[in-house]
Amino acid sequence: MRLKIVVLWLAVFLAAVAAGGCESKPPAPDAEAITENAVPLAQKSGKKTGKKTGKQTDKNKKKESSKKDGSKKKKGSYRAPVFQEAKYHPDEAEGTDAVKIDLSQSRAGYVAAKAVTPTKLKIQVIKGSQTYTYDLPNDGTESVFPLQCGDGDYTVRVMENVTGTKYAMAYQTQASVKLLDEFQPYLRPSAYANYKEDSKCVTKAKELAGKASDANEVVTAVFDYICKSVVYDKEKAKNVTTGYIPMPDETLTSGKGICFDYASLAASMLRSQGIPAKVIFGYVSPNDLYHAWNMFYTKEQGWVTVDYEVKENSWNRLDLTFSANGADGDFIGDGSNYTDVYMY
Repeated sequence: MRLKIVVLWLAVFLAAVAAGGCESKPPAPDAEAITENAVPLAQKSGKKTGKKTGKQTDKNKKKESSKKDGSKKKKGSYRAPVFQEAKYHPDEAEGTDAVKIDLSQSRAGYVAAKAVTPTKLKIQVIKGSQTYTYDLPNDGTESVFPLQCGDGDYTVRVMENVTGTKYAMAYQTQASVKLLDEFQPYLRPSAYANYKEDSKCVTKAKELAGKASDANEVVTAVFDYICKSVVYDKEKAKNVTTGYIPMPDETLTSGKGICFDYASLAASMLRSQGIPAKVIFGYVSPNDLYHAWNMFYTKEQGWVTVDYEVKENSWNRLDLTFSANGADGDFIGDGSNYTDVYMY
């Protein structure tokens, strides 16, 4: 009976979100410029990130056991590592008078760029058959983009709009990338998780982390805070346009947003406290809703909520949009209703 209720709730909520505009795919990169060979998630949805034990009593026992395991840890003993920045280094950049690309920090998992031109621009990060395309500001704004395809040879190119939806290459460069570790792209600010050390969301995350004893408790605190503080903005979903980029501090201040806003805010808060977090785009059944959510990595095992169990040394799925609006661990389940397509 409970399963039927969850499935019914899911169908109704997905329909409501789709009606609100999520299905229009505003957060995704422009489809016209992306290859069909999208980047698969390193650990696909086969991992059971939220499977139920079957009975509330068993679940509570397991949660209590998790608490006992961590009882030796002093409350507030979590210490976030030094803030990991990501920025454009002008002295290291190459390119033309109009377009500059900085690949000096590729080991840290990102490329930076800057451009000043009257035409619309896009930047592509390419590795083999995998291509990620983003809008590149043409007003001199310094922008950061992740190198999320792992080690290997990358091509980074800037495309300039010539007419309609047609683009011509303005500048291209290559780099052989060897990451410091696999987590680098997901520990720093970038285009879809845009924050600074003095951002409001970072200050709030630091406050929450200061009361935690380990990474799981940080995730729990961030999860609870966002669920209680941000509501789904149906009106915004109806009017959002292609190419929309969230600003985590704005989401924090307004207390409302769409799925992309939830995912961007969560990633920003977790990354700022040294917890690897991905922003994932893909599809959620049963309605094949195009949607955004998070994956985060933790070394500890435990519970984020009474329904949601975290596996140790694994990427764990976290969907703040649905959780904040009434879903529990049954919604995420073993992740089989999620199809991961793009990761940032």
